[in-house]
Amino acid sequence: MPRKLPEVTLAFWIMKIAATTLGETAGDLFAQTLKLGYFLTTIALFLVFVVTLVVQLRSKQYNPFFYWTVILSTSMAGTTMSDFMNRDASGTYLSPGATSLGWGPQGLGLGYPVGAAILISILIAVFVLWKSTGMTFVIRDIVTFRAEALFWSAILVSNTLGTSMGDFLSDSSGLGYAGGALLITGLLAGLLALMRVRVVPNVLLFWIAFVLTRPLGATAGDFLTKPLAKGGLDLGTMGSSAVLLAVLGGLVGYAHVRDRRNSAPRNEVLAKSSG
Repeated sequence: MPRKLPEVTLAFWIMKIAATTLGETAGDLFAQTLKLGYFLTTIALFLVFVVTLVVQLRSKQYNPFFYWTVILSTSMAGTTMSDFMNRDASGTYLSPGATSLGWGPQGLGLGYPVGAAILISILIAVFVLWKSTGMTFVIRDIVTFRAEALFWSAILVSNTLGTSMGDFLSDSSGLGYAGGALLITGLLAGLLALMRVRVVPNVLLFWIAFVLTRPLGATAGDFLTKPLAKGGLDLGTMGSSAVLLAVLGGLVGYAHVRDRRNSAPRNEVLAKSSG
């Protein structure tokens, strides 16, 4: 059966970080810069996620464009879903002079600890359900519709959780945007070391790393877009999103070309064997 998901390589992780950083800046672009608010933006981006997911699930084999479009849509939706859960209409989260976060509910105001606890519980529930089905957690072996649906459910929740973690590190931990990004980078380096010594199962390390790359993207996105007075580079959500989209598009194009080159020898072998 043809594979539906990509090989986990260094290029995979670079693209994942690029996609999650773009998800942070693009989510903030729609919700904050364009002043649509968290409520409307969350609904719109969740619908985008559903559409891209349907395309991915209906695909018969791995397509880099389909796969990374879903990753990006989960990252954008996760950004505004997290903000809507954790934030409210208080002055803490509003721009100077603003009185609202857009049309509709202003946010649930649960705070980062409560929001993270809820999301961790949901993510654990998804993994428990996944485990009960007896289907594999190994990404290269996920080929059935049901297994892939569980995979994407875990991705959406983990990206939302990662956004909460990243925002907590940036806003409430005292580390700042650059400090939070450096902390997550150090944790990812530790996971890489554990992978080398094989003390912990690689499947578990993969999912921990997958969750951690989201707060790395969140802190990196905040570092690029937030004002200098808050410790950011003040590049703006629009400019940062445009650059990151170009980078991700280039990487997806490269992955597509490489995948076609790698599949050509396999197709020739299959043709010879069938002949």
